[in-house]
Amino acid sequence: MQLKFCRILVCAVAVLASPAIAAGPQAQIERQIERMTWVEVRDRLAAGATTVIIPTGGTEQNGAHMVLGKHNIIVAETARRIANELGNALVAPVLSYVPEGSVEQKTGHMAYAGTISVPDDVFSAVLEAAASSFKAHGFKTIVLLGDSGPNQAPQKALAAKLSLAWKDSGVSVINADHYYAANGGEAYLTGEGETLATMGAHAGIRDTSELMAIDASGVHLDGAKPDSDGASGDPRRASVDRGQKLLALKVAAAVAEIRAARAASSPDTGPGLLSKVHHLIFG
Repeated sequence: MQLKFCRILVCAVAVLASPAIAAGPQAQIERQIERMTWVEVRDRLAAGATTVIIPTGGTEQNGAHMVLGKHNIIVAETARRIANELGNALVAPVLSYVPEGSVEQKTGHMAYAGTISVPDDVFSAVLEAAASSFKAHGFKTIVLLGDSGPNQAPQKALAAKLSLAWKDSGVSVINADHYYAANGGEAYLTGEGETLATMGAHAGIRDTSELMAIDASGVHLDGAKPDSDGASGDPRRASVDRGQKLLALKVAAAVAEIRAARAASSPDTGPGLLSKVHHLIFG
């Protein structure tokens, strides 16, 4: 038995010594919890995948040129890419019911047909229940990843609350602020010659470009006009190439933030050989 294990270990070490081989399988490993069996999740946890990303999107108007599920489509893809980069992370189902304005008074995006809104406290309660579920299963780092503006404040408050409550159990909750608010996307577009007016604050160049890069069928630029139908900026200036660059910036910002937060909350200075072998085999 010991000889067999040693042979397996030697083979794994040989694979680790080859960067081309070691890096390849990561993108092929399933990360989405809803597409895994409970046994697969259990085994991935045991192998060290103790980070879980909870993506939050929104179902809201996005002008006449873009589908209401824009945020859900974008954050599902970015969460998957972030998990791939981290290596030892899984992704929860996207929460698509988020604060979008008053239902009674039809404020914010609720002024437009199809938008779905929930109060901040309901949104926070659902996130807390989800985070508590993952804590119960043994996840140690829980990341709240919001793709929409109104999601940010409730998520930040909840992350602080739960991190304080759970600090003695070794569980930390992170709101990935940089993914949304400090990802360098605005600076990139400014460097491309755009202004805040052309970029827009909602359903403008950034959002439209990102969705075009992931699912072009959700964007209908025929007849789109600047600052109209609930959108701001000039979505006609969006492109797939810009979208790919903007998505990469969001992913990089989140990965750096999550890694820094994990390092700050863990005394571990780096993975040992057996941990690397587990990571190679199981993700």
